[in-house]
Parts: sequence; structure tokens; C-alpha cells
Amino acid sequence: MEKVEFVKVNNFSAGPAILPQEVFEEASEAVLDFQGIGMSILEISHRSKEFQSVMDEAVSLAKELLAVPNGYEVLFLQGGASTQFLMAAMNLLGDNDTAGYVETGSWSAKAIKEAKLYGHVNILASSKDDEYAHIPKGYDIPGHLKYLHLTSNNTIFGTQFHEFPKTAVPIIADMSSDIFSRTIDVDKFGIIYAGAQKNMGPAGTCIAIVNKEFVAHPVRTVPTMLDYNTHIAKGSMFNTPPVFAVYVSMLTMRWVKKNGGVSHMAKANQDKADLIYNYLDNSNLFYGRARKEDRSKMNVVFLIKNQDLTDSFLGVCARAGCSGIKGHRSVGGFRASIYNAMNIDGVQTLVDVMSEFERTHG
Repeated sequence: MEKVEFVKVNNFSAGPAILPQEVFEEASEAVLDFQGIGMSILEISHRSKEFQSVMDEAVSLAKELLAVPNGYEVLFLQGGASTQFLMAAMNLLGDNDTAGYVETGSWSAKAIKEAKLYGHVNILASSKDDEYAHIPKGYDIPGHLKYLHLTSNNTIFGTQFHEFPKTAVPIIADMSSDIFSRTIDVDKFGIIYAGAQKNMGPAGTCIAIVNKEFVAHPVRTVPTMLDYNTHIAKGSMFNTPPVFAVYVSMLTMRWVKKNGGVSHMAKANQDKADLIYNYLDNSNLFYGRARKEDRSKMNVVFLIKNQDLTDSFLGVCARAGCSGIKGHRSVGGFRASIYNAMNIDGVQTLVDVMSEFERTHG
């Protein structure tokens, strides 16, 4: 069959999102023939030695890249971060317990809704009145809390925790959109969870990094599939795992390691963010939505002073090969997601498009 050539666009979508080109190429080969065994990655048994080696490498890479300390386990689960909203609370939050939540956007609000089903929720701080344009600071964290829940990066509103609170209370963090983008001290957290499809792999799996002691004794009778200890005991193999999603996530983590690890990703992400935010700060037509000190290095959310030009600008972006620029429906405007796999040339292309549009329409 004749190979079809295509032009790769710059994918600024918030998720499912851009992944490294070499990961796509290796994964596409595995779809036809995985490791020369005459079967596709899509059809091999999850109990086979070939897939067990994939799972083992995925877990090992996650531990290495994030310097996961002893006493923690890396799990690959299903149901995405949305299931973790309830799974964490179901396991840890008893009827008479209180958990602290910081509300910084739509995803943290959904986590709060689920937690209220299982115990008391104390919303310690919220930026809702500011339309989630900043990260709250300076709030008290009571020592009796069962845990503190944070959403580290907010894809819709373009804000990010650049520092995590100093507290003796265990922290649970949803890092769906900035996992592997910067170095973190894992031992500050009881649980870190992240849906793969924003910065780690394709949709279909969720990574959970759990302190085994923290989750060892659920506060209630928990359904087997929703008990962290089930998946710890079975090495993420209690039921059929999302084989392809885990495999591509493993390939992506290989790519991160090959390209300097998380510290290198952090520097590259800073350079990309500086490029686009420096343009926005000096533009007479476009402007950033989030407060400067809380701007996300993953999702740049920006607006245009003349909203009548919105569709025209989106059309120019599409013709220039910049896809996924339209902002979330709840915010409007525009959003450029600049995850690990987005190189600085792609960001420069977008900045050039914005600059030229401003020159002709500003």
C-alpha cells in the first residue's frame, strides 16, 4: 500500500494532546507487529511476558523520572482523574473526617463535589470570585485535616501552583496537565494522580503515585476495583489494563528520559512559556488572562481586545497549521497548550502568527 504523506500541524490542544513524533512512529509499528512477535500490541495478552515487561518499564521509568521514594507505588488505572476524585475520598475520608480543598477551577470544583459524598469538605480558599484567574495564597491549613487536595495546573483558566503549601497535612494532588513537566518532591504528597492524555500519553489510563502507608487502611468497605490496595497487590493487573495507553505512556516516558529527564523538560517549558508570555505582555491586541505570578507553563490562556476578530484570528491560525487554539467554552478567547512534546519552534510559529495578525488588524 502506498504511504500517504501528510503535513503535521502544531497541535496546541489541551487534551488529548500532542505527543512526541518518535513515539507516534514507534507506536504505529507496534500496532502492526509488536517487537517482531507477529502480533499487534492491540491484541497481545495482558498476561504475556511481553506486556509484563511494558508495565514493569512504565512503573520503573515513572519512579526514576520523578525520584519516587521508597514506600510509594506507581499504579496505572482506568477511569481517568475523574474517578480519582471519588476514589481518593472514598478510601480516605470517613463520615466524621474533614478534608481541605483549594478551589482553583472546574476540575477542583468537580473533585469537591465528589468528596462531599464521603465526608466533610472544608474549602480553605477559592479563586472562583476572580473567575479563577489566580492561585489563592495565605490561607490556613488546619492540622486536623485528613488531607489537603490541590489541582496543580488548571487547563481551562491557565493558572498553576508554582509552589506547594508547606504543611504537615498529607497532600493529594491532581497533576493531570503538568505531570513530568517539572521536578517535584513526591514525599510531600500522599497521592499524586494524573490522567495521561494531557502530557504523558493517550487517553485511557491514569497514573497514581501513592504512599502505601497512607492508603493501607480504607476508612470504609470499598468496592474491590476502587481500593488502592487491590491495584498495589496486583501490580496494576487486577483486571485487564489499558494495554495500548500504558504502552504509549511508557514510550513517552522513555522519550523524556532520553531528552534529559524532567529537569530538562522544566527548562524547555520555561523557555516556551517565556516566549509567548513576553509577546502577550507587549501586545496591543492580545493579553493574558491569568495573573502574572500564577500563569501556567502548560496552558497559555489569552484574550483579544476586539472580540469581533476572534473568528478571523482562529481562521488565520488554522491556515498556518496551528490547531487547537480556541479557548474553552466557559472562558472564550484562546488557549495554547505547550506540553512537553511541543517544541519551541511550534510556539515561535504561533507567536509569529499573532504578531502578523496584530500588525494587520491592530
